[in-house]
Amino acid sequence: MFERFTERARQVVVLAQEEARDLKHNYIGTEHLLLGLLREGDGVAARVLSALDVSLEDVRGTIMRIVGEGEHESQGQIPFTPRAKKVLELALREALSLGHNYIGTEHILLGLVRESEGVAARVLADLEADADRIRQEVMRVLSGPSRRPAKAGAPAAGAAGGKKGSKVLDQFGRNLTQYAEDDKLDPVVGRQTEIERVMQILSRRTKNNPVLVGEPGVGKTAVVEGLAQLISHHEVPETLKDKQIYTLDLGALVAGSKYRGEFEERLKKVMKEIAERGDIILFIDEIHNLVGAGAAEGAIDAASILKPALARGELQTIGATTLDEYRKHLAKDAALERRFQQILVKEPTVQETIAILKGLRDRYEAHHRVRITDDALESAAILADRYISDRFLPDKAIDLVDEAGSRKRII
Repeated sequence: MFERFTERARQVVVLAQEEARDLKHNYIGTEHLLLGLLREGDGVAARVLSALDVSLEDVRGTIMRIVGEGEHESQGQIPFTPRAKKVLELALREALSLGHNYIGTEHILLGLVRESEGVAARVLADLEADADRIRQEVMRVLSGPSRRPAKAGAPAAGAAGGKKGSKVLDQFGRNLTQYAEDDKLDPVVGRQTEIERVMQILSRRTKNNPVLVGEPGVGKTAVVEGLAQLISHHEVPETLKDKQIYTLDLGALVAGSKYRGEFEERLKKVMKEIAERGDIILFIDEIHNLVGAGAAEGAIDAASILKPALARGELQTIGATTLDEYRKHLAKDAALERRFQQILVKEPTVQETIAILKGLRDRYEAHHRVRITDDALESAAILADRYISDRFLPDKAIDLVDEAGSRKRII
């Protein structure tokens, strides 16, 4: 579970242990987690509690009144109480229900109030910060204009040159990082290795363009969406902070470009804006379509236009394609292929697919207004693997769940 924790959430756990030791308690309870949230100071939970006038001093005083101080200082690792463990499990559920693929301080706070019977819940109730008020304030903070603090002198969102709006790029693509901030992307489960490899390649000085290669439906696009979510939650290396991932729609670029040079002009406008901005990572799904795209009536294709920019390091790109298309198109163009670092995205196992389905369950339950059991998800993964031979997991199992939910709504 802790691998999903943000740095701030991990710091909360460390501070909770310190608080338990300072109070001479031989356990980490819900009250210590609450103290850790307040001591961390900068996370969503600390901001929510501050807005509700819940201070560290008041909480510590109330805990001393309810629990008191222990007799002997604890040595070594201090264990969690069953209630504290339950809070951390509830934090994971809260994260999944919100469609987040990380556990932050806000999820721990929501887990504390959801548990409702521990010392922390009693303390918060005594300080007139009940569960409903806390949940409302968390939602208000999370749904604010942006969780990323604006830099001094930066243009306002939507202003010319601002990171939220981009005239040309918005016309021919969409901002995945903004979609992640707006909670419009599905949670990504089980692709941490591939996401970390993408981050590693993007952080290189040269040949820093990853291309995801795998069968249709195995989750190549999900890897990029997972990266966008990590960027939006500041869980990436310094080199990737404040980057914006734009997915480029080659079809939109080509559409209507019937005159020679029109496609090249559009693509050059996109590249010019990327160069001027300096914070764009371009995601091109089915990147093999670059070879030959727009090359009508003697015009040069997209790959030929992009290669010089890739070579000079002016354009950073993530590609995605199938193994067959990679061999057929990219592997034959040595000049283009050497600009990319290949990442193989394998089909997940049935057990991994079940975990993915559980991560997506809340979205499908909300959409179809049904309750989806663990048994149903397990059956979807097992039966899709057994009987649907012309497609790949997890896509075919997700389709089964979606189809069943749709069927249930109309009967």
